[in-house]
Amino acid sequence: MAHPAMMHPPARREIGADVYNEKLGIWIFLGSEVMFFTALIGAYIIVRFGSPEFWALPNQILNVPVTAINTFLLICSSVTMVKAFASIQDGDQKKLQLYMVATVIIGAAFVGVQAYEYTTLVHEGFLPSGYAAGSHLAELAARGELPASVSVYGSSFYTMTGFHGFHVSMGVVCMVFVTWKAFKGKYTKEDHRGVEVIGLYWHFVDLVWIILFTIVYLV
Repeated sequence: MAHPAMMHPPARREIGADVYNEKLGIWIFLGSEVMFFTALIGAYIIVRFGSPEFWALPNQILNVPVTAINTFLLICSSVTMVKAFASIQDGDQKKLQLYMVATVIIGAAFVGVQAYEYTTLVHEGFLPSGYAAGSHLAELAARGELPASVSVYGSSFYTMTGFHGFHVSMGVVCMVFVTWKAFKGKYTKEDHRGVEVIGLYWHFVDLVWIILFTIVYLV
């Protein structure tokens, strides 16, 4: 009978880095994503505080309570992702499957709530170009209850949250694949690279959303 160590060959590692290739790759990818979101957030802050007259106050247009609940859901998904990784480190296949399914469901729920938010905002007349003509928000702006123009605000809002929503959606798709592999028994206590890599990505998008929620919805 083969020695147990021979049944699970060690993960491929980048020479000199002592890190397996997939993990090194996700770190490099996340480094580029940090630069992308830093530029996006930095530009938003400059425009936001450079032209405050084009921005509505928190909760005037955006539904902050609903988004706060959605943010809590995303934080919960990070917890379930940690639990999934800890489970496979202990060799517990059943808990890995359970927590991966939970993470996928919560992540999909976040995307669903964001889609609902977009639908509601568009219905009320908040578009990337500003207010829709004849909409409820346009009437409030005409009465002076909202800024006269929010075209910069609208384009910034949909750009920031849209890019993040795309990243979350892609994360959910990748997690579905990882979950499928988990149910096939492809991950073991000795080799669970896929779970760790998707976990690193998922924690990153969660952290970015906390920053976006703060500066877009609360400031």
